[in-house]
Amino acid sequence: MPLSRMMMESNTMAKEMAVRNHLLPGSPRRRTAHNLSSSSLRKSSDASLLHKVPCAALRSLLANLNDVLLTTRLFLLFPAVLLAIAATYLHFGQVWVFVLSLIGLVPLAERLSFLTEQIAFYTGPTVGGLLNATFGNVTEVIIALLALREGKIEVVKCSLLGSILSNLLLVLGTSLFLAGIANLRAHQPYDTKQAHVNTALLMLAVEDDDDDDLVIAQNDEPVLGFSSAMIWLALMTLLTALLSGYVVSTIEAASESWELSVSFISIILLPIVGNAAEHAGAVIFALKNKLDITLGVSLGSATQISMFVVPVSVIVAWTMGIPMDLDFNLLETGSLFLAILVTAFTLQEGESHYLKGLILVLCYAVISVCFFVIRRRSAGGTDGVHHLDGIV
Repeated sequence: MPLSRMMMESNTMAKEMAVRNHLLPGSPRRRTAHNLSSSSLRKSSDASLLHKVPCAALRSLLANLNDVLLTTRLFLLFPAVLLAIAATYLHFGQVWVFVLSLIGLVPLAERLSFLTEQIAFYTGPTVGGLLNATFGNVTEVIIALLALREGKIEVVKCSLLGSILSNLLLVLGTSLFLAGIANLRAHQPYDTKQAHVNTALLMLAVEDDDDDDLVIAQNDEPVLGFSSAMIWLALMTLLTALLSGYVVSTIEAASESWELSVSFISIILLPIVGNAAEHAGAVIFALKNKLDITLGVSLGSATQISMFVVPVSVIVAWTMGIPMDLDFNLLETGSLFLAILVTAFTLQEGESHYLKGLILVLCYAVISVCFFVIRRRSAGGTDGVHHLDGIV
C-alpha cells in the first residue's frame, strides 16, 4: 500500500479512535508537564494552499508533512539535520558536523514529544505516559548508549550529570528570574509539594509519579493518524540516533578545536543544546506565571534522568560487559549536592521572586567556571575520556 494512501486512511480513523479513548473536545486529558512545555513551541500552519492540490493522495501526504514539520516554531532548524548528514559525507570537517548535529537535535527533540502526544490519543494515558517517559529524554539515552558503545565512559557520566545540573539550576533559575521580572508586581505562587517531592527523589532516589501529571481540559484533537504518527516517530528516532552518533564521534575534535575539555562540553554544552526546546517551553510558561508547569518540566526532567536514564545506562553497560564506574570526583559530587541543596532551599516557601532565579543562575555559572578552569586530562592526554579497547 502506498505511504500516502496509508496515511490518508489512518487519518480517517482519528476521530473514531479518539471517541473510544474519551479524548474528544471537552473531555479532560492527562498531559505531563513535558508535553505542555513542548506544546508552547507549536504554532498553527496555514494549509490553505493544500486545498488547491487536485490529487487527493498527494494532498493528504502534503498535509501530513505540514502537520509534522511546519507546526513548530523550530522548523527553521530542520535544515541543520540535512546539513549535518551532508557535512559528514562531504568531509566538511568534524567540528562542522558536531555543531550542525547539535542544532539539528533541537527540533527533533520537540517533534518526538509532539509525536508521543499524538500516539497517546489512541493508546490512552498509561501507554502514553510510558512513551513520554521513554522519549522525553531520548536524546540523553541515545547519546549515553552510543558513548558506551565507543567506550567513552566519561562522556556518559558528564552528560547525565550536566543534564541534571542544567535542569535544576539553569532552566529553573532562568525561568524564575524572567518570571519575576515579567510579573514583578504579581503574586507568583507554586506548589511546594511538587518541589519537595522531586528534590527528595533526587536525594533519596525514591520515585513517585503522582506529581508529574497535570489534568487539563483542552479542545485538542489528534492531527495525525496512529500509523502515521508511529512511522514519523520511528523516523525521528532514527534521525536522533544518527545525529547523536555524529555528536559522540566528533566531540573530541570539537574539544581540540575550541580548546575546551571534553568534560566541559559534556557537562555544559550538550545538555543545554540537547534540551533547548524543553527549556524554552519552561521559560515561556514561567513568563505566563504558570510556575507549576515550569517546576514540572525542570524538576521532573532532572528526576527522570536520575531515576530512568542513569539506571538504563548502567544496565546496558553491564549487559555489554563494560565496567561503568559511576563514582564521581569531588567537583562532580560537590556540584550535584550543591545544586540539589540550593534548589531545595530556594523552593521551600511556595512563592517565587526574581532574586531566587538569579541565585540559581549564579550557582550554575560558578559551577560552569569550575569545570572550565579545571581541565582533567588523563595520562594519555585523553582529556578525561577513557576509551575501552575491544568495544565495537
